[in-house]
Amino acid sequence: METEDFSPINYFLPIENDLLQVNQLIGKSIQVKHTGFQCLNCGDDHGIFRQGFCKKCFFESPMAGSWIMKPEESKAHLGVEDRDLEFEKQIQLQPHVVYLSNTGAIKVGITRKKQLPTRWIDQGAHQALTILEVPNRYLAGVAEVALKKHISDKTNFRVMLSKKEVCLDLKQHWNSLKAYLPEQVKSFIVENEVVEINFPFEPKGKDIQSTNLSKEPELNGALVGIKGQYLLFEDGRVFNVRSHEGYRVEIRLN
Repeated sequence: METEDFSPINYFLPIENDLLQVNQLIGKSIQVKHTGFQCLNCGDDHGIFRQGFCKKCFFESPMAGSWIMKPEESKAHLGVEDRDLEFEKQIQLQPHVVYLSNTGAIKVGITRKKQLPTRWIDQGAHQALTILEVPNRYLAGVAEVALKKHISDKTNFRVMLSKKEVCLDLKQHWNSLKAYLPEQVKSFIVENEVVEINFPFEPKGKDIQSTNLSKEPELNGALVGIKGQYLLFEDGRVFNVRSHEGYRVEIRLN
């Protein structure tokens, strides 16, 4: 889903040549039906292997290189090609940030600077704090690897979607982590204010149950909220839109 930084966040789902404002569906009964696949790279109707790519493209496309998930493996700053050096330079050799965010617990993460605040919105962070601004993806990865030895780099979506949001002191946590930074990135420390994000979502106190279109090709239910890239239904089921990249769907009002 595409997002608009508003309060609460506005969500839009691209449908062919139009956008559906998903917020307008909250409180309504909807149907999400799986109708096929469309690989994000080749566009073919193959089964999706990972990250929205068919198996062939996942192992061949530069958009699915290992450095995407493991930024510390970036090599464009050395002029070393993984799959397509020009593409890798475009993505890797631009300003990146390292941040702390609160998604039910404090975690560390990285993203391209121009992706803020979209990255925080997509992961469902209701608080976020930029702690480093570095010139390339490799240095962001170096910092993240060092910090995640002491703080998680993962989000527990069940906690994030089932518990009431609690504000935490991100600056205090950051002060306790500074000593673990490698020397090569300490000069990139920045002093920023905590950003707060409001979602069209209120926890219902129910057990959360993840659902996906591979196991349940037709999803019916009343939509009660949106957070991160998750649609939350009245019966406690949650649907991760991001994990269904490459799936073709029909959405209907029941």
